[in-house]
Amino acid sequence: VQFVESGGGLVQPGGSLRLSCAASGFTFGGYAMSWYRQAPGKEREAVAGITNAGGSTNYADSVKGRFTISRDNAKNTVYLQMNSLKPEDTAVYYCTAGGKRGSSWYRVYDYWGQGTQVTVSS
Repeated sequence: VQFVESGGGLVQPGGSLRLSCAASGFTFGGYAMSWYRQAPGKEREAVAGITNAGGSTNYADSVKGRFTISRDNAKNTVYLQMNSLKPEDTAVYYCTAGGKRGSSWYRVYDYWGQGTQVTVSS
């Protein structure tokens, strides 16, 4: 199993970024996918999830209305479009297989990729 995140960078408040995650080693189209983030000194948190066929999405309250998760099962890739970025969005962003069930987020694999750094600062 492998997750390779990309697309991070430095952006000013109010700006946008699009993250990508290329997944391999499992049947991508058979699993929900999620994005997580970890800010310095904080626990890793789930921010967005999408079902295996892309028909349903979930978002953390802190990003709802600003972030959009999508996927391309033909390319084994999941995306995170981030708009109206705020300094508090600064974190390392990770993708993983798994989603939200009820009020809880779950992960299929106990493995993280290297993540991609997003820094929101003027």
